[in-house]
Amino acid sequence: MATTMRSTSPDERTGAVRRSAVRSLLRLWPFVRPVRARLFTAAFVAVVASCISVVIPLVLKWLVDGPVAHGDTGGVWRGGGYLLLLGLAEALLFGLRRWLVARPTAAVEASMREALYRHLQRLPVAFHDRWASGQLLSRATTDLQLLRQFLVFPMTFLLVNGATIAVGGALLLAQQGTLGLVLMAPVLPLMLICSVFQAKYGRAARTAQDQVGDLTTVVEESVLGIRIIKGFGRHRSQARAFRELAGAVRGTELAKARLLAAIWGVNTLLPELALAAALLLGTVQVADGQLSTGTLVAFLSMALALRWPVDSIGFLLAMSSAAATAADRYFEVLDEPPVKESGTARRPGGHPERAGGGLVFEGVEFRYPDAPPDAPPALRGIDLHVRPGETMALVGATGSGKTTLTALVPRLYDPTAGRITLDGRDLASLTREEARTLVAVAFEEPTLFSTTVAENVLMGAADDREAERAADLGRALGVAQAEEFVGALPQGAATAVGEQGMSLSGGQRQRLALARAVVRRPRFLILDDPLSALDVHTEARVEAALREVLATTTALVVAHRPSTVLLADRVALLSGGRIAAVGTHHQLLRENAEYAALMSGGPGRGGAPGRDEGEGAR
Repeated sequence: MATTMRSTSPDERTGAVRRSAVRSLLRLWPFVRPVRARLFTAAFVAVVASCISVVIPLVLKWLVDGPVAHGDTGGVWRGGGYLLLLGLAEALLFGLRRWLVARPTAAVEASMREALYRHLQRLPVAFHDRWASGQLLSRATTDLQLLRQFLVFPMTFLLVNGATIAVGGALLLAQQGTLGLVLMAPVLPLMLICSVFQAKYGRAARTAQDQVGDLTTVVEESVLGIRIIKGFGRHRSQARAFRELAGAVRGTELAKARLLAAIWGVNTLLPELALAAALLLGTVQVADGQLSTGTLVAFLSMALALRWPVDSIGFLLAMSSAAATAADRYFEVLDEPPVKESGTARRPGGHPERAGGGLVFEGVEFRYPDAPPDAPPALRGIDLHVRPGETMALVGATGSGKTTLTALVPRLYDPTAGRITLDGRDLASLTREEARTLVAVAFEEPTLFSTTVAENVLMGAADDREAERAADLGRALGVAQAEEFVGALPQGAATAVGEQGMSLSGGQRQRLALARAVVRRPRFLILDDPLSALDVHTEARVEAALREVLATTTALVVAHRPSTVLLADRVALLSGGRIAAVGTHHQLLRENAEYAALMSGGPGRGGAPGRDEGEGAR
């Protein structure tokens, strides 16, 4: 489980810099710019509609002081008609605003999600090593939904309500200065209270969104690892871990609700007290003849029209704070530097290009980006030459660096020192796309996607070989000895294998991964213990077919068993991150005790079984 991130604060886990909500939300502008005309039009329409609501009290004032006071029935009907038209205009304009924002905000969300996904594909493997998948999923789903909701509602109505309060306040002061000042008195205290609230709510929203990401990780891992959970009877402990995280999310959401309730109460109470004071003062002025009844009615109607814009400030600020934290979380990923393509012919300070071909490691050193500063490198001083057309087996104890070394060839990682060449070309001078057209990989843990067998295998095929895809598929399945079980599937190669290929056995998944590696006929082939899940009979058939492929390519094969080593022309022994010995299988069995122990299964058994296996070594 990816639990290492749960005990850290948001800033500690991401190295994020705290920004104001406005600065965070302004970063959305590049995505909003293409639809700005429609959004600005929608905002203008909403401002006009909202201002109509503060014009209606002026019609009421005319109606009360004029037709009603003078008993003019026709005027009353005319005034009622004016009010009806204004109400219809307000409703239609708000409906138009909603229609105007629906399509562009959906487009903004889609473009942001596409940009995030595209960027994730360009980020180095080291980034994915340290980020929990649930955190990335929550940024691509929940956070983007929050941002779309902000664009639909709070962004517009903060502007609309601000304009409404400004216009309404000016009209209130124009109608009766004293009463207007009484009603406007809470504005300054509310601004101060809302600024404090927004900071606190923003922190709570960030915590909640990070906790949701952790919760998503637990759910995803529990679904993908359901066989392990059931097999070891760990459903209760997993349920307890989920319950604890869900409880933490619940507690944070309740804290947010308390903050929102408090600000909503304050935003309601202070204006209501001011309205009560204005009503009392206005009634006294009407009784003294200092104020007309129509003016008081208009004044109170206008004050009531301003009630929602004032009451909603806290709610809108809460949504804006949540959107600002969502924007911060989104851009934390987008700000991660993608893999850099050097595009140079040689690395600065490096060696001239070697004329020889094959796969060459020269003084290669590698340290994982998140390794402690005092930790030794995973690989040190690697010098190794796999000749053109040669198959080299890579052997070593667990943790010696075999998988790390093979990950450098397709540029999943780049060396921290030294260089690697492919047929004399510095790997650092190739783009990753170029490198991966030359190199194919089959990993020890076969990863399949929830699509068909054919699509999984042909992911490794060249894009410019559309006409030969069927033939390539058949050949690759033949090399992997997979035609029989694929033919027995309900739709053959068109059968969907399900999430992670879990509908297949481990050996079947491994054979499809091998087929995917060889389907392109790569110049360089990297196999990380590709036959570990196969039974001895299937392994023998796969090895026989694989020999034909290896005869036409330069290959580096991680091996743990003598049967896999026998596929190779030579063997390299990796020990403690260094190349300890290179030679044939038979030679190393005689001359290297560590190699003999690895092949025999233990240090106390000498090398006899390995020698028997090695009689047919090439």
